[in-house]
Amino acid sequence: MIDSLSFSAVAPEIVLLVMACVVALVDLGVTSRLRTATYALTMLSLAVVAWLTAQAGAAGDTVYAFNRMVVVDSMANWLKFFATLSMMVCMVYGRPYAGVRDMLRGGEMFTLSMFALLGIFVMISGNNFLVIYLGLELLTLSSYALVALRRDHTVATEAAMKYFVLGAMASGFLLYGLSMIYGATGSLDIGTVFKVVSTGQVKHQVLVFGLVFIVAGLAFKLGAAPFHMWIPDVYQGAPTAITLIIGSAPELAAFAIAIRLLVEGLLPLAFDWQQMLVVLAVCSLFIGNLAAIAQTNLKRMLAYSTIGQMGFVILGLLSGVVNGSPAAAANAYSSAMFYIVTYVLTTLASFGVILLLSREGFESEEISDLAGLNQRSPLYAAIMAICLFSLAGVPPMVGFYAKLAVLQALLVSGSSFNIGLAVFAVMMSLVAAYYYIRVVKVMYFDAPITATTVAAPADVRVVLTINGALVLILGILPGGLMSLCAQAILKALTT
Repeated sequence: MIDSLSFSAVAPEIVLLVMACVVALVDLGVTSRLRTATYALTMLSLAVVAWLTAQAGAAGDTVYAFNRMVVVDSMANWLKFFATLSMMVCMVYGRPYAGVRDMLRGGEMFTLSMFALLGIFVMISGNNFLVIYLGLELLTLSSYALVALRRDHTVATEAAMKYFVLGAMASGFLLYGLSMIYGATGSLDIGTVFKVVSTGQVKHQVLVFGLVFIVAGLAFKLGAAPFHMWIPDVYQGAPTAITLIIGSAPELAAFAIAIRLLVEGLLPLAFDWQQMLVVLAVCSLFIGNLAAIAQTNLKRMLAYSTIGQMGFVILGLLSGVVNGSPAAAANAYSSAMFYIVTYVLTTLASFGVILLLSREGFESEEISDLAGLNQRSPLYAAIMAICLFSLAGVPPMVGFYAKLAVLQALLVSGSSFNIGLAVFAVMMSLVAAYYYIRVVKVMYFDAPITATTVAAPADVRVVLTINGALVLILGILPGGLMSLCAQAILKALTT
């Protein structure tokens, strides 16, 4: 553990901030329809940031900086690395789609995405309530602008308005909860809050009151029911390239602040917040999976699927402390981290196929639009099938191992209630299998609605193929990523 006042601890954030400004300036002189120079500079910048975070993650040091307001530990570095890779993939998949829909008249999509990623970084490394909230606002304000980027599209504008109103309410919940905890403990520092709460001298009712609002705010950011209202409308209404951005990397940030606030700051109140998480997990699994069955729009179906998937992440978070003992904490939280990372990987590939099939004047977002895809392009049909089987938890895809890891964390806890939750989760997974396999049936057994072949730029084709292959390979060989998550969580909890 190293205390640092230098700027070296936040080198990736500095590079990201400076290059976002440089990209905005360089774009003023770019005239190409696809903003080729802007895109290349953005990708180069993100590659440098990914390399910096991977280097720091491999070193495994825990660094506190700026009077302990910022913590850069193994968990932070690897989550930043995965978030950066996710944003790079979003740029590759989204550029052709945005280009034909007149969303690249300027370089706003690239600069706003970099600022959103900067907000994610700040959230992940926040060790102070205000730092976390500042990161959250930077991410959400950038996201609102991205959703509204297609200015002449009424559905996208409506989605942006809904996102803005509900997002502002959720931010208010979180901020109010944090202010209550600050009022009770007298500190904004997460480590100090933990020490004060551990003494047991703070009025319990005040802490729980603040905790309710914090959990509500976190549930909104994770997209957990009953705070899920925005997800289906925003996923469906936003341009698909933007849906991909807001449905991938921000989930990693939401997981990080859940760990920072609930585990590192408020672990002595685990008995209270675990009960709240139980309600969120059960509602998410039930509402998300049942509502998804009724959807005919693929983006909306994947939105409800996301709600159900977040139920599994929450199950991992709530199984870390049993009977007041945090002995199983590292195992449970690492399984949740593994789940969220692999979920983001699968989401990237599934939305990548939807973006690929979209063309000018055609969105390809209805399930029926995938009819006969195997006859038009066996490769892209196979990638989509792999992703859907992974989301359903079918072996040997990575989604199966991710679900198995969370269920194992529930069973290892030894609590009969947690075992009941595991049984319920398996039952909901069986329900989910129906609507995922229905899409596979449409791709492989229905007659194609068009005979046009699927063409893709070389970079999209290569990245999408690697993305789909990783969903399969990590399911067969999950050990490396699982041990990386376990070590990252262990170091975060012990420093």
